[in-house]
Amino acid sequence: MIHSLFIINHSGDIFLEKHWRSVLGRSVCDYFFEAQGKATSPEDIPPVIATGFSYLISIFRHDLFFVSVVENEVPPLFVIEFLHRVVDLIKEYFSDCTEAIIKENCVIVYELLEEMLDNGFPLATESNDLKELIRPPSIVRNVVNKVTGDSNMSSHLPTGQLSNVPWRRTGVKYANNEIYFDVAESIDAIIDKQGSTIFSEIQGTIDCNCKLSGMPDLNMCFTNPRILEDVSFHPCLRFRRWESERILSFVPPDGRFRLISYNVATGVNMLPLFAKPRVLFQEGGSGRFELSISSKPVMGKNIENVVVTVPFPKQVLNLNLTTNVGTYSFDPIKKELSWEIGKIQSQTPPPNIKGNINQKILGRGNILRNFDVKIIFLSFKNVLIFLYTL
Repeated sequence: MIHSLFIINHSGDIFLEKHWRSVLGRSVCDYFFEAQGKATSPEDIPPVIATGFSYLISIFRHDLFFVSVVENEVPPLFVIEFLHRVVDLIKEYFSDCTEAIIKENCVIVYELLEEMLDNGFPLATESNDLKELIRPPSIVRNVVNKVTGDSNMSSHLPTGQLSNVPWRRTGVKYANNEIYFDVAESIDAIIDKQGSTIFSEIQGTIDCNCKLSGMPDLNMCFTNPRILEDVSFHPCLRFRRWESERILSFVPPDGRFRLISYNVATGVNMLPLFAKPRVLFQEGGSGRFELSISSKPVMGKNIENVVVTVPFPKQVLNLNLTTNVGTYSFDPIKKELSWEIGKIQSQTPPPNIKGNINQKILGRGNILRNFDVKIIFLSFKNVLIFLYTL
């Protein structure tokens, strides 16, 4: 299945590589670098690149490229999901996934990759099993390993591999039995310049933090489960129970894990916020920018911690804006406007930001014809991405 894995930083340097079968030369990544040079942004790089004798399947997270080499035809989404699992495990072990952290803990990273794949095929991808095989690093453990010459590898098999519930270790005990569920939903919408919604969809996930003793068996019910579409389950869920009764029945792993991810069947009038942008251009490279945000009642709750992000083209030099609510900042390197509104109350005037734009003159035409407005409100952990065509 997966022959090799290369981790590449934003400068194009391969700082870590892992091979499960035979050793491949780094020249195989030249096809990836060629596609990177043609792309305008890292997100525009094709996830699957054919090289003639193999395929390069990659993801981009935390300013790093994870490029896997596959010599046989396999489902690309299967490999992409595995690469995301690698990144998630590195974050779970070291609290972040950066080049410096991977280099500092390269031995543990190699041990994780060795246990996750067996001759290129997935073997152990559950964090509960891996944490029993390879103990997470700590200050005390690092000191003991340096003194005794020991490693983080365990000498015993995970207890979960010896039972019919491989994702949960045995003998778990907690003084306070509790489990937490974190529901996060993102709304992607396309809105025209008049503010009318053309298209919108909701994608959600349910993350759990289980602190239950023994071997608990849980059931979760939804008020209206029929609106959930394209549901992806954790292996602990009983799929037949979901198909027949639309109930989530499962024995949860210990610790943090993602229970399900799903899409919500929705119409075009599901947005809790409205954004009305306006851009005017003048002679001499200057222009006017104005953006107002309005809200509507959402389940009788207020919207809090609202942050508006507007990425501008590279030709924009600076902005001189005023706002009636919150504060704003403009990053001249990223060409990104960040407007922190906070709480939006229906009784007060809608938040508004306006001012002048200074830009380079590049011949005829307006440079700000297309731009994205990203609205993030943290109270419901939802992300709205609005695309305007002006």
